[in-house]
Amino acid sequence: MFRNISIILIASFFTITPRAQERALDTIVITSSLQAQHERETGRNMVTIQGSELRKLPVTSVDEVLRYLPGVEVQQRGPQGSQADIIIRGGTFQQVLVMIDGVRLNDPLTGHFNGYIPLHLSEIERIEILKGAAASIHGSDAIGGVINILTKTARHADQERKHAWTAGWEAGQYGLLNADAWWRMRGARTSVSAGLFRQHADGQQLRGTRGFFDNRSVSVALGHQFNDRWRMSFRTAADLRDFNAQNFYTTFASDTAREKVDAYWQQLQVSGRLKGFTLHADAAFKMLEDVYSFRPAVIPNQNRTRQFVSQVYAVVPAGDRTTFTTGVQFIEKRIRSNDRGNHDLPHAAAYIVATHRLPFGLHLNESLRYDWDGNYGSVLVPQVNASWTAGRVTLRASFGKGIRDADFTERYNNYNKSVVSSGSIGNPDLRTERSWSHEAGADYRVASWFKMSATLFRRDQRDLIDWTPTPYAQMPRKSNLVQGATYALATNLSSVQTSGFELDMRLDHRFGERNRLLVMAGMLWLRSEDADKTPSFYISSHARFLFNSTVVLTAGPFDLSLQTLYKRRNAQTASAISSQLDRVYFLTNAKVRYQIPKFRTSLFVQSYNLFDRSFSDLLGARMPGRWVSFGMQFGR
Repeated sequence: MFRNISIILIASFFTITPRAQERALDTIVITSSLQAQHERETGRNMVTIQGSELRKLPVTSVDEVLRYLPGVEVQQRGPQGSQADIIIRGGTFQQVLVMIDGVRLNDPLTGHFNGYIPLHLSEIERIEILKGAAASIHGSDAIGGVINILTKTARHADQERKHAWTAGWEAGQYGLLNADAWWRMRGARTSVSAGLFRQHADGQQLRGTRGFFDNRSVSVALGHQFNDRWRMSFRTAADLRDFNAQNFYTTFASDTAREKVDAYWQQLQVSGRLKGFTLHADAAFKMLEDVYSFRPAVIPNQNRTRQFVSQVYAVVPAGDRTTFTTGVQFIEKRIRSNDRGNHDLPHAAAYIVATHRLPFGLHLNESLRYDWDGNYGSVLVPQVNASWTAGRVTLRASFGKGIRDADFTERYNNYNKSVVSSGSIGNPDLRTERSWSHEAGADYRVASWFKMSATLFRRDQRDLIDWTPTPYAQMPRKSNLVQGATYALATNLSSVQTSGFELDMRLDHRFGERNRLLVMAGMLWLRSEDADKTPSFYISSHARFLFNSTVVLTAGPFDLSLQTLYKRRNAQTASAISSQLDRVYFLTNAKVRYQIPKFRTSLFVQSYNLFDRSFSDLLGARMPGRWVSFGMQFGR
């Protein structure tokens, strides 16, 4: 099946003659590096998807969108945004930085919550994915890559429409009932938007429980243009999730866990054009409360975190060919927990980015960041990216340093309990991850509607943090542990090398008046080697080969979308719960939508896991089998 689908996709690239392109792929502008640049000027391998495509896909959350984009591995524990780990180019899920409009969203408690995006899909203008290190600009966590979600209200996008709205509902098997609504109004200088959604299902049968979820989110945004030079945007959001978490974090037979995660997000951005430069300032405040109940007879873990992020930077042109961006950033993290204790962590940084548009199609980007952190002290983080474009070909290369500090779970998990007989134990003495990443690649544009990219990369990592099996006798702290037991200890692995090759393809064009084909597909080969051969959990679970694709075919009033995923990884077993990770699995989602323009309505039917495969992304967390639903979408 995988071979047949691949042949069909490749054949479609070369058998359809375009008459008009939807979007010239060589003119896409990227903002993930703080300066607006054409994609071919960044020296990086980038993936973008427009927000207008998201409602056509068989998805209900951002992590489901990412799962089928080229080179992105999303390890889901539960359906429809319950929980997912985002991985780019191997490594661990904490090594990817998620941002909304350039402001970091990563949670200080755990990277498991980084996929909780408090946005309605209709509010998203574009998703940018930068593969590889970007810590010299964005700091800790940006080792494997950066995901930047750009919103319409913050960017004052879609300005030709004064009013826009969407709404929809979806019903299906296992008590599934979803509903959503989004509205936006634009005046001469002010735009206001609001979105909400709810996802609910009783869920499929698991080991003695049902995989239920009840997720709700609401957000309100305001954008205002004071004059021709100054503008601001503000967003506030609440994201409330309640879901079955059985074996999300353990492989114990006694695990019947349930988890509630409530997050609140406020973000303010101001930008203005002054004489000779542009000034940008933003601030964000995130509150999160996590209640994790391992089973009813056990006192739940209650974690409350606060994170404040602010930065100010200026973009200064220096002639026609050089631009400098310089700024400062401050982060304050706090946790109050009956399990992890009470801790505060300050962080500050200063950075400078230079871009040069040289003769003969050359572009050079350098960046240097000075980080100071309450845990790891001071460090300099440099990076250089370069590209050369000649006709349809762009050659690119990048070399840079990466850093990542441990989150509160890695440092303090299970530290405040009186007795811990098993499970994961944090380590306050963890050293900061440090890495050097280098890559070289090429982009080939057959035309403005088709691009192919190939990239070789390598990441040399020191002190990478992962969970390793450790007997009681070797535990660094034993005060609340049980003699003779074995634990999963957060540990620094001395040296890990990750190398790989990725091949991405994108096609986007129209043929005829109402027909269009969008194809985004990628193949990724990965290998990670630990010099000490230390057994660890997340390094051993990432894909060794990954193929994922998103295909949307519009033919008159019909939209047909297919998402495919083929993954090969190390096999694992957990005999206590009769669970296993198969070495290979193949997954397909499908959606058919019929549009009725006269009534601004569309009808759809979709299927998750169309061929009813039994699979898990992480050992013990079984994902649903085939799940069929139908619904309606409204809007303009």
